[in-house]
Amino acid sequence: MPDDGLLLDAEHMQRALARLAHEIVERHREVGAVVLVGIRSRGVHLAHRLATKIAELTSQQLQVGSIDITAYRDDVEQPRERIEVTATDVPLPIDDRVVVLVDDVAALIDRGDREVPIKADFVGQNVGRGERRRVHVRVRELDGADEVRLQ
Repeated sequence: MPDDGLLLDAEHMQRALARLAHEIVERHREVGAVVLVGIRSRGVHLAHRLATKIAELTSQQLQVGSIDITAYRDDVEQPRERIEVTATDVPLPIDDRVVVLVDDVAALIDRGDREVPIKADFVGQNVGRGERRRVHVRVRELDGADEVRLQ
């Protein structure tokens, strides 16, 4: 790992997303039954990118939705009553569908720490458990650049 905290640059982020797309396609033969739901805000952009990569691999365009978990986060510094939550947007019924939740730190980067018994099935990069710095993911749609840093 570089001394400046850079974990993934733009090129390596694209490679990690390509790897995730391949894993999703390999795991789900009926890829048309998969719905990608991005966790706001960076997970939504990553879900759209995954859908594009999966379409390039399979010629099938996946549906992409979004969900806002802001009210359930334990790392938000402002008082709960001031938290602004946006609407969930899932474009179709999910009955009998495979729903893949896409988040930036939980799936693009996996620290291995578990506060609850939930584990990502698809991971772009693992970071050692001993690493105590925060993972910061930047996406070009919101931040002007693609990169992952430990700070």
